[in-house]
Amino acid sequence: MRKLHLKVGGWALLPAALVFAGAALAEPKTNLLHQWSDGSDAAAINKLGEMYTKAGGKWEQTPISGHTANTLAKLRADVVAGNAPPAVQLKGPEIAEWNATGKTANMDALAKAEGWDKVVAPELLSVMKPKGSWVAAPMNIHRVNWMWGSKKAMDKAGIKAMPKTWAEFNSDCEKLVKAGLICIAHGSADWTDATTFDSVVYGLDLDLYRKAFTQADLGALRSPAMVKAFEQYRKMINWMDKGISGRAWDAALNMMAKGEAGFFFMGDWSIGTLNAGGFKAGVDYECTQAPVDWGKPGYILNADSVVFFQQKDKDYVEGQTLLAKTIMSPEFQTIFNQAKGSIPARMDVDLSKGFNPCQQLSQKDLQASIKAGTLVRSMAHNMTVLQKYRGAMMEVVTEFVNTPGMSAKDAAKQMADAVEAQK
Repeated sequence: MRKLHLKVGGWALLPAALVFAGAALAEPKTNLLHQWSDGSDAAAINKLGEMYTKAGGKWEQTPISGHTANTLAKLRADVVAGNAPPAVQLKGPEIAEWNATGKTANMDALAKAEGWDKVVAPELLSVMKPKGSWVAAPMNIHRVNWMWGSKKAMDKAGIKAMPKTWAEFNSDCEKLVKAGLICIAHGSADWTDATTFDSVVYGLDLDLYRKAFTQADLGALRSPAMVKAFEQYRKMINWMDKGISGRAWDAALNMMAKGEAGFFFMGDWSIGTLNAGGFKAGVDYECTQAPVDWGKPGYILNADSVVFFQQKDKDYVEGQTLLAKTIMSPEFQTIFNQAKGSIPARMDVDLSKGFNPCQQLSQKDLQASIKAGTLVRSMAHNMTVLQKYRGAMMEVVTEFVNTPGMSAKDAAKQMADAVEAQK
């Protein structure tokens, strides 16, 4: 085995043999199971592979395209076969579920040595440490409740500023329609429909969001407040164009950026695509939190992380240490998030250079939302309820989007019934 002298930028990555006394040197290697197979996501994960290789590790990856369920199916099959992958992209309740199986690797010694508890955003600690021990390394923080606005379209419609409330938003949509433009660019898929609905429910009623989407409370799901949220969503669906079915989310993003539509609801991974298209914040588009009717800073959080599973092969064990160190290094947190559009999970990374203005705003809004007590995790992006509840909710939301005759009252009842059937 070769002796390792690892370094990522100016940050030393000591091999596990130097962190854990008495451990034998090994050839660090990994195979990361993930769903970042396309676009800016794939470009961002390739940065991790490059840095891991540069630091002395052997990099392999298993990308699974499509829905989160596809990645989970692959993981379950591998674990049942006794071949758990050394590292997997997981988040939210899935981390706790897999930790409960006893198959995850304990990373406490490394976390203590590097002081992760002191630098990671506090709201992520319970996610990465579901039973009090570190089993995952957070890569980023995404903001889900972004609303993007086309400068060209807003100028044509006479809209002077991004709307802050749903009443203002509805008024601006009428102006865009009168100007011959599409109000909302959208591509209908279960996760994109749910992403927009995340912002609608949250912006109308924070308490409703917490009860319905973080607790799967049946009373909240059946409530008049949820009916009101579906009523608002129906207005918005009617302001979308007829081509939403099957349209890719980034194609919808480009409709907004080019001025064909006024607004677009999507998380900050949009920044990678906007940058690739040469679109500039403040010139071609504006970014702001989606409307809220309760007058405070708001933030719906999503975070990507890598969970480590127990391994017998010492090379994989050593590789887990190197991978965790690489992920948690300030250099990786900077490079990865600049490419992906998110912000670092480490709160000590300076965003003043190299980050998009919307990313800088995201960090400020996150801190303001924490202070205001309005921070929530995203249902649409698998950060709250179990996958079986989330899937039931998303299926109804997408049916509502694609079924013009479905009433708001029926949608709320159907969503509650679907969740109840999973309990």
